[in-house]
Amino acid sequence: MATAKIVYASMTGNTEELADIVAEALEKLDIDVETVECTQADPEDFETVDIALVATYTYGDGDLPDEIVDFYDDLGDVNLEGKIYGVFGSGDTFYDEYCKSVDDFDAKFAETGATKGAEVVKVDLAAEEEDIQNLEAFAKELVGKLG
Repeated sequence: MATAKIVYASMTGNTEELADIVAEALEKLDIDVETVECTQADPEDFETVDIALVATYTYGDGDLPDEIVDFYDDLGDVNLEGKIYGVFGSGDTFYDEYCKSVDDFDAKFAETGATKGAEVVKVDLAAEEEDIQNLEAFAKELVGKLG
């Protein structure tokens, strides 16, 4: 059975909810999923799974959340060749730098040699019905890249 790990940072609970939606969608597609809060995770953990996922929010004017900065910095040092990756997260369209942390992680994953499994998914605050559908499609696309 294929495996996935979702590492997330969540302040308000919105991003954790997104991680749960993606985890559930992957499980329905017969993927064994582990979801872990970013301070309890290490980028090397991604070396043991098929699909590596990061869910993050963006803080203030486009900043990475403090609690995920170390994880982000260390991710660039990991070789994830042969792995599939995906990034999703929440933000607030009120800010100029909407969901910038999602884009930052997308670029950082590209440095690891991993293959992008799906386009990033950005959610304005909490997930609405359309966001849930987008996240489920995201999960399906990731699994489709496993072949």
